[in-house]
Amino acid sequence: MTSPSKPSAGVHYRVEAADLNAHLFSITLTIPQPAAAQTLTLPVWIPGSYLIREFSKNLQCLTARQGRKQLKSTQLDKCSWRIDCAVGTPLEVVYQIYALDNSVRTAWLDSTRGFFNGTSLFLRVEGHEATPHSLELVAPRSQANWQVATGLAAIKTNKNGFGRYQAANYDELADSPVEMGTFWTGSFSACGIPHQFVVAGAPPSFDGTKLLADTRRICEAQIAFWHGTTPRSRRSPKAPHKRYVFMLNAVDDGYGGLEHRNSTALICNRRDLPRQSGPSLGPDASKQPEGYTTLLGLISHEYFHTWNVKQLRPAELARYDYQTENHTQLLWFFEGFTSYYDDLILRRAGLIDNASYLRLLTKTLNQVAQTPGRLVQSVAQASFDAWVKYYRQDENTPNATVSYYTKGSLLALCLDLTLRAEGRTTLDDVMRALWQRCNAGPMTQDDLEAVLALLAKRSFSKELEQWVHGTDELPVKTLLQAHGVAVLEEDSQIAQRLGLRVDETAGIKIKTVLRGGACEQAGFSSGDEWLGIEPASGKDRTGWRLTRLEELPLYLARATTVTALLARDKRLLRLPLSIPKDDKTCRLTSADKVKLEHWLGA
Repeated sequence: MTSPSKPSAGVHYRVEAADLNAHLFSITLTIPQPAAAQTLTLPVWIPGSYLIREFSKNLQCLTARQGRKQLKSTQLDKCSWRIDCAVGTPLEVVYQIYALDNSVRTAWLDSTRGFFNGTSLFLRVEGHEATPHSLELVAPRSQANWQVATGLAAIKTNKNGFGRYQAANYDELADSPVEMGTFWTGSFSACGIPHQFVVAGAPPSFDGTKLLADTRRICEAQIAFWHGTTPRSRRSPKAPHKRYVFMLNAVDDGYGGLEHRNSTALICNRRDLPRQSGPSLGPDASKQPEGYTTLLGLISHEYFHTWNVKQLRPAELARYDYQTENHTQLLWFFEGFTSYYDDLILRRAGLIDNASYLRLLTKTLNQVAQTPGRLVQSVAQASFDAWVKYYRQDENTPNATVSYYTKGSLLALCLDLTLRAEGRTTLDDVMRALWQRCNAGPMTQDDLEAVLALLAKRSFSKELEQWVHGTDELPVKTLLQAHGVAVLEEDSQIAQRLGLRVDETAGIKIKTVLRGGACEQAGFSSGDEWLGIEPASGKDRTGWRLTRLEELPLYLARATTVTALLARDKRLLRLPLSIPKDDKTCRLTSADKVKLEHWLGA
């Protein structure tokens, strides 16, 4: 084992990838000036992901000592420990963390890769949260070629990045994830700010040059959005970060991201990475996968959070309480408005065209329209209930709640298009004014209303009351039509017509029965397996086996009622099902290029 270096004057953590096959990190915590009864706590959630995750379930083998003296430790509750120690003598606490969650929220360690968030590994030292915190990363002996990537400031590291790092306080340490392994890495400068991109698990066809070029355009567009343009040779003095790190984990099946103060952790399907072109790679090698646009939207979303949530943030989250839920009604603004701008920034950066943007917007519009919960819960309440509803979804979620991401983005769209129609200001101006008014810090809805009144020369309290705290439909279609967008109607898919969400990996498994739909009226229930149909009347009562829902129209002919055959708890049921005549979804397309460009090309 590598001998530990001398700890700094502040709280010090030494992290070693102790056992790759057992997925165990070993952490040595050194406290130079402990209290007589020193309390240590491990967070129960990670900011940006609003769910109590109980990270302490992965902590084991905690011991404490001062010099050679072993100390007693007492567990106070699910995530807190008290160490009975002497004042004035350095306290050393050693423990292990089990790490096998291949997501952006927790920690992972195996023979190919290591990753962790500070909220999963670092016990918080009560009374020392505001003091400097240092981190020492020790390389596993069996992996001499592993490298390190993190947004933390390096103090003394080797060529691979292992060594010492510094944080101003616990919050900064906890908000700086660490990636280690044999990842691909590249770098670029955006408006003079250095950016690093690391990708773990990339396939041989991965085109890193394209990913860097496209990400750079996103970053430059967003820095310009918030602070105006600056020469590339100089760093923007107003940007909230001096450097930035993208950490992307490419896996067989996965998607998501989590924002941090000067970095982000991302996960995507390998199939969605940009691909190199060349004659040996086949005729379609130059064509990028459809999911690549989704990946760019994710990158744009998390980078926008550097301003909108990590700096400009809900007043209730001005100081994180890591031990319990932190409720706010403003996630519709911080997640929803970010969701509005993520794809819009792609359009303004020239990475997608108007038609592609309208296709993405069509998807969002239909997602909200096909969620009955939009008529039950406001986005303000959805924000507050994120801890128990959005992050704990079940078969009834679409009927009881609405996503503050999707409906929040449509709310931002309505606000922007209303402001543009009135001609005094835009949502872009409002966002920048909020940044200045709140001094890049805590924000309330009152701040938003004040800025709107100032820039738009009228009150928007009525609209915000209806759109944010009410459940009425948003005037999206009317506003879009006024800005050069044609809203067309098309027949919906059979699942939507029936009011179902299904899993068809092995037969037709009912996941969700949507409120008010035909299948709810017939008596379908989540968990049922739809086996087939029989005619409801007539001489020929021959039934048909269904293996895919899209087969249903083939066997319906002109029938408006059928008998649905279902299996529930190994019992066979016959339910009378009336087939709805029609159900419509919308499709957006350009109707006036000049008006559309005035909005999308702003």
